[in-house]
Amino acid sequence: MGKGATPGNRSERRQPDGAAVSYGEGFLPTDEAGNMEPVTLGLAKTHPTGRGQRTGVRGVWARQLGQVFMGHLGGEGRKRTAGIAPALGSARPPGRQGERPRARSKGPAKGPAVYSAVDLGTNNCRMLIARPDGETFRVIDSYSRITRLGEGLASSGCLSAEAQNRTIEALKRCVDKMERRGVTNSRNVATEACRRAVNGPEFLDRVRTETGMDLECITANEEARLALTGCASLLRRNHPYALVFDIGGGSTELLWVKLTESPFPCVEGFTTLPLGVVTVAEACGGGDLGARTYRTVVDHVRAQLAPFEARHGIGRFIAEGRAQMLGTSGTVTTLGGLHLGLTRYDRSAVDGLVIDLSTVHDLSRGLAAMSHRQRADSPCIGPQRADLVLAGCAILEGICETWPMPALRVADRGLREGMLLDLMSGTVSATPATTTDTAVPLPVPA
Repeated sequence: MGKGATPGNRSERRQPDGAAVSYGEGFLPTDEAGNMEPVTLGLAKTHPTGRGQRTGVRGVWARQLGQVFMGHLGGEGRKRTAGIAPALGSARPPGRQGERPRARSKGPAKGPAVYSAVDLGTNNCRMLIARPDGETFRVIDSYSRITRLGEGLASSGCLSAEAQNRTIEALKRCVDKMERRGVTNSRNVATEACRRAVNGPEFLDRVRTETGMDLECITANEEARLALTGCASLLRRNHPYALVFDIGGGSTELLWVKLTESPFPCVEGFTTLPLGVVTVAEACGGGDLGARTYRTVVDHVRAQLAPFEARHGIGRFIAEGRAQMLGTSGTVTTLGGLHLGLTRYDRSAVDGLVIDLSTVHDLSRGLAAMSHRQRADSPCIGPQRADLVLAGCAILEGICETWPMPALRVADRGLREGMLLDLMSGTVSATPATTTDTAVPLPVPA
């Protein structure tokens, strides 16, 4: 475990032709404020020939992918042009789950357009600020802070006052950066914690009152669509089907997609599990999962995925060598960093990395054998995630055992990149609040 990629093993950093390497934030911010250095991201779409072609930031990538997604789910596509409502201080009430996502603008731009995307999850508050740069966009600022908004949610059903306070302080930092960078268009979303919490709407009201930020609580479908939009350029054309998943703090989203002659994946199926690294860790009494508890989580995940497999018959495509697996989550990027033996998390080395599933299994079991202190001392984990990484590994193993593909491709890109692509294409699309399958959370111990 922890050895870097060499020509003699299956780990590689191949990117699909024309797909630029992403950046992400990894899991340890570059400084205590959660900032990172400016980087450039190329926006690319891959054609059926496998030859990549650059596309401008105001192209049709995000819009067409959103329309394909909505067409599959049977909902009516809704579109709204970016640059209509104020980013901050709007008189409009905050978004509610199931509402049409909205793009925000501070009004007519006096200079180059500047875009921002805020993703408030169950565990993290993260933001990217970017500026169009020809056929690419350049990330000029970012923020990442572990706030654990969903702490205690599984047992209480509510967002605690302490978790709300931590999160609002992080959102204030985001607002400060947005104002300092002159953001002209933004989208700010909240996911599973706010979807599930009884007091989620009240928290959104409080966010707007105390920070001026209009925060949307998006559906699981919209969350999955944005994640797919952000990472789809990593999919390889030599495998016509793909399983794409995102293990979050409070939920896990999975997409079964088909790569056709169109450069945009067609979504064949979608499901969401109410199982994330925070909810599983809390349901199991803490992050140090014993062998028996770890196995219980893996088996529970497999049971919840069984209806999705029965519906789509993914195993048959795996047996025929026609499927690939792409993961976008902190869990998979952590394993990527550990596999490469990084002394400091390097997103450029991890994004696009391919790891054998047997290696994924070995890495996960190696983490399970470590003490909490050993995990906290790892540069790719850190003390704030040491108690959550095993829960993520158990969820990942449940996915990998259900669908034993040869390898997993790691994506250090996703939701925020998808939001930026939406904004820069000039269209924001919503998806209906329905899913193809249902699942149940782990029981909380008494």
